[in-house]
Amino acid sequence: MKSNKILNILIAAIALIGGILFIRIFMEDSQEIVDNVDNLQNTVVSPLISFSFWLFIIAVIVTIALSFWSMIRNPENLKKTFGGIAVLAILLVIAYFLSDSNVVYNTAGGIERGGEEGSSINRWVGAGIWYSLILGGIAGIFFIVDLLKGLVKS
Repeated sequence: MKSNKILNILIAAIALIGGILFIRIFMEDSQEIVDNVDNLQNTVVSPLISFSFWLFIIAVIVTIALSFWSMIRNPENLKKTFGGIAVLAILLVIAYFLSDSNVVYNTAGGIERGGEEGSSINRWVGAGIWYSLILGGIAGIFFIVDLLKGLVKS
């Protein structure tokens, strides 16, 4: 019960700080914020962006730490997690070998920066596209199977 109160106070403090920083922006003239980059933007907008950035970083760290803590406390879940990561890694390797590193042209007919033939950027972008297609295809198959199971049960 005590940790719940502390969490509620922490959430209220974060919301209050964010609210104050947000209200400070609305108190200024929007055109003045756009025109006065050095002074007004740095004193009004930058604190809200910095606060949001650090809040996001803290949330990611806490989420990852709690996930690892949960896996360590339950070794059965740890095996399942590593199995899932291994399957995803295998699919990434397959996607990497399906991708190519051909030259990438822009709309003007010139070669894009990083799009030269044999570029590793090219290869990884292609691998990302193939990876998305493979995972989307697997998700589509499971969706259809689940839909058919639902129809058979009805």
